[in-house]
Amino acid sequence: MQRASTEMKVWFAVFSVIIWLGIYLTGFSNVHWLLYVPAVALIFAAVTGICPSQLLVFGFFRSKKTQNIFISSILSFHIPCLIT
Repeated sequence: MQRASTEMKVWFAVFSVIIWLGIYLTGFSNVHWLLYVPAVALIFAAVTGICPSQLLVFGFFRSKKTQNIFISSILSFHIPCLIT
């Protein structure tokens, strides 16, 4: 796996800005707290190049043999985002 490219980081940032704009236009007090999760995760992905949602999805579909390697890699924060 590789870290996200510059193009993907920009995509994460733009998509996050769109979500934050929607939250702002709706009103911060009117929006459910769950909408903040992808907005914050996309900012994190744009800054670091590590995509949290892909880490989660890859964790669900890995075999039991590679599960321990995956978990130890998450704990050390060295798994970058896979771009296909």
